[in-house]
Amino acid sequence: MKFDLYAELASLQACPTTSALPGGLASGFVDGCTMWFIKGEMDPNSKTANQEKNEARGCYQTRAAASTLQLPSELNLDPALGPPLPEDWLAIEIKLKLLSPWYSKDDRPFHVLDNPVRKDRVFGVPYMSAASWKGLLRWACRMQAGLQEHLQRNGGKMNDWSDPDWIIHLFGNEKGEKEDFLRGSLAFYPTWFDRVSFEVINPHSRKTRAGTQPILYEVVPPDTEGVLRLLYAPLPGADGFGSAERIDALRKLLDAAEQLLTVYGFSAKRTVGWGLAEVIGTRANGGEWEPENSIQKLKDKAALLGSKVEKA
Repeated sequence: MKFDLYAELASLQACPTTSALPGGLASGFVDGCTMWFIKGEMDPNSKTANQEKNEARGCYQTRAAASTLQLPSELNLDPALGPPLPEDWLAIEIKLKLLSPWYSKDDRPFHVLDNPVRKDRVFGVPYMSAASWKGLLRWACRMQAGLQEHLQRNGGKMNDWSDPDWIIHLFGNEKGEKEDFLRGSLAFYPTWFDRVSFEVINPHSRKTRAGTQPILYEVVPPDTEGVLRLLYAPLPGADGFGSAERIDALRKLLDAAEQLLTVYGFSAKRTVGWGLAEVIGTRANGGEWEPENSIQKLKDKAALLGSKVEKA
């Protein structure tokens, strides 16, 4: 028995073909495929080098794309938001369906692919992190507040830009703020996906208009569903925002979220159209899913907080 993982991987005589997924996409199966690929790279003059590299990639692609990737249900790692909640809080859930591939680069350095999609380090399930949602939604809210016009006036620079009060109320101050620091009223949750597939981008020469070197990407495919979850949990009276201001901030947030999902896209490689989605349902505070005019119904739900915020 070997107690060194990489010594064990180095002794492989073939690319692994079986594993328990999705955990194998975090460790084990993916490590074996990667080691088999590296064996081919270490001896590029070998007659079987390219065969081993292609076999390793093909083995990984076949297994990964054929599996449903879900978190262990018994651990309840992706709970629905709902009661009990304070009366002036709002749990927002937006169910989305991808219209184009979604991609976010994984930070794993040891992988058979050059561009693996981001996955949980323990369970191997692809996901969009809470921090990524916060950054993108803040950007979408800034676009709603006139950032694009500001950039056009200032040569594409953020000089002299300051977030309006409603954005600070929702997201808090930027990192590094030392005076009048304010915590945001929103809490963010990751979005999990249950499938992966593979796409090829082939950059073209501007001179010859011919393809140069195809680039393989692991992505979450179109028609995959996910849920964007947000919890609006304001500190009572801490920011001086009253009922009307809070309702207005929530309405603007929902408009920005819809624009992000359906117009801008929330994926890397947005310039090629990746990361677009359609809203197929929403619900608030763990209620019933609303399939039609759902964003508007979320706004109506936010308006109901008006009479409650004053009591906070």
